[in-house]
Order: sequence, then structure tokens, then C-alpha cells
Amino acid sequence: MAATSADPGSARPHWRLVIHGGAGVIERGRMSPAEDEAIRAALHRALDAGAAILAGGGAALDAVEAAVRVLEDDPHFNAGRGSVLAYDGHIEMDASIMDGHSRNAGAICGATATRNPIGLARKVMEHSPHVFLSREGADQFSREQGLAQEPPAYFETAERRRQWQEFQDHPGAGAFDIHLKYGTVGAVALDQQGHVAAATSTGGLTGKRWGRIGDSPIIGAGTYADDRGCAVSATGAGEYFIRVGVAHEICARLRLGRVAPQAAADAVMEEVRALGGTGGVIVVTPEGDGITSFNTPGMYRGMAGPSGRSVAIYGDED
Repeated sequence: MAATSADPGSARPHWRLVIHGGAGVIERGRMSPAEDEAIRAALHRALDAGAAILAGGGAALDAVEAAVRVLEDDPHFNAGRGSVLAYDGHIEMDASIMDGHSRNAGAICGATATRNPIGLARKVMEHSPHVFLSREGADQFSREQGLAQEPPAYFETAERRRQWQEFQDHPGAGAFDIHLKYGTVGAVALDQQGHVAAATSTGGLTGKRWGRIGDSPIIGAGTYADDRGCAVSATGAGEYFIRVGVAHEICARLRLGRVAPQAAADAVMEEVRALGGTGGVIVVTPEGDGITSFNTPGMYRGMAGPSGRSVAIYGDED
């Protein structure tokens, strides 16, 4: 179980931002130096976007949206541009966002044309009477809200098409990503007003069928935020995260059980592992703890606060 907590000497910081770009079989031997460098640069850009808001006294909700937008725009991650292809070769995107102060939330699944799905999830939260919109309805609402739309070619990359073809060429590989690399992106933040927020965005799993929905857009599974406990964003094998209710479970343990944040995250991820699931979570608490926990060889991740920042990819990095 790999884990990272808040940086030394930063107890009760004024603000905190933690991001992820997915977990899975992410090992040094599987990645070129150029890809390693590009991913770290993208993580730094996402931290730049969110940290600028938090350092300036802005809201955690704005910071997590801004950080996730950067990762959605980068084709190295499975969200927005660079999303994986479903079984029939097209792209379906999911996202969710939650405000820990009000516990308002918005989510979408199966969106096909919105440039930044996390922005659509926030529009659902703030400009509709609902929490969760799907597929054609989500696309229609996006257009009505005037969000930027893109053609399918914008979202697809040559590498995702290659991965999809490999999946098609190995029909016995099963329903999950044969590379076991979940490129979902997410962010959690604490602002200077003491509020937390969480956001998650994904293209799902390569080769997903029948309108499959994972944990990322499900409030309480892949995303949750409550000022009384913490904010959580998850990445991994969604079917298991849904069954455990990972994001809400971690938050509930902190709110009700007076459990240390790292211990709560590790224990819930152990439940996922015991069921057969892999992946990871990022957590931030109202006290300023920044936590990562994952049961895979690596997770794209970054953390920032008043005392500095760090980014990491592999499980053996601090």
C-alpha cells in the first residue's frame, strides 16, 4: 500500500491542493523519459492553476475545477482530450464535482462533445435542479449552457486508437483495460475559508460496453466532499469503488470515527483490494492534511501548499 501524507512542517496550512492523473501499472520500465517528463509537466501545470486560486484566497471549488480542466486538456490523461475509446470506437466522458461547504454536487456521464466535462458537471450543480445527467441529456444541457463543444476528432488521439485496436485484437482480455492503467484525473482542495471540494473526470475504460458507468461520476463512490470530514477523488477499477462507496466511506470514517486520515484512506483501499480491485485515492481534510493512498505500482499525483509542492509518478517516490 503506497501512501503519501502532507509535507513536513506544514501542519494546519492555510490551503492545500492534491491532484491525481490516474493509478495502475505505472512503472519506470514502461515509460519513456519523454513521457515521464511530459506527465510531470502537466501535473505541475494543474497545480499552478489550482494553487494560484487558493493562494489568492479563492474557493476550493474553483481550484479543483481549474486543476482538472488542465488535465482534461492534456492528451496524456484519460479525461477530456485523450479519453479512451469505448467498445464501438467512440468516446464517452464522465465527471463529477462536489462542494464540501454546501454539499451541493453535480455529475454527468456519457457526454460526447463537451470540451471540459468537469465544467459541465459544475453547470449541472449550479444551473439545474438535478445532481446527475446522462448521455444525450447531458449533451443537450451542455449546448443549452453554452459550453465549448468539440468534434470527436478533438478528443481522440492516435495512442488511444492503438490501445482500442489492441483491445479488439485480444477479445479474451476481459472487460477491463488490458494495461491496467486508469488515467482518470481528479483534484481535492482546502481553501483559506476552511472549505473543501473535490472533482473527478474520466473517459472510463478502454472497450467499455452497454453504456457502462464507473465510479468517477458517482457521488460517494469516486467523488465526495464534506467540510465535516474531508474531500476525496478516486481512480481505479470503478466497479469495486462503487461497491465499497470509497469516497463517502473515507469521509464518514473521518467524520464519525476520529480516525487518522492516512489510516482511513489505507483501510478503505485495503477493502477495495480484498474484493479484487485496484486503484487509489487523494484526500484533503479541513485541517490541511494532504493524503494519497494506492494499491498499484504507481499513481500520477501532485500536492501543493504554502510551503511548496511535489509531483510523483511511481510508488517508490516520496
